[in-house]
Amino acid sequence: MRLGRSCPQLDAQLMFEPDEWKAAYILNKQELPKEPPTLNEVVRLIARLGGFLARKCDGEPGVKTIWLGMQRILDFAAGIRFCRELQARGSCV
Repeated sequence: MRLGRSCPQLDAQLMFEPDEWKAAYILNKQELPKEPPTLNEVVRLIARLGGFLARKCDGEPGVKTIWLGMQRILDFAAGIRFCRELQARGSCV
């Protein structure tokens, strides 16, 4: 949360795995960017999954909304990894 505020232009891949930041875009129903996004963009997308409304007057997201959104991201990313493992083994669900 603090890095997203103090260094918003950092590359998101410094803090998040590709599956995690891509999950934030997919769950928010947004198109994946061609280049890795900034840290602030991903933090705000994650917070939106936790209930942050992202209106102009709302300011920056808080710890609780980021935490709740991050739970959803981690579950989704784990599902992506599991699906990849199943495809590599040649089995399907």
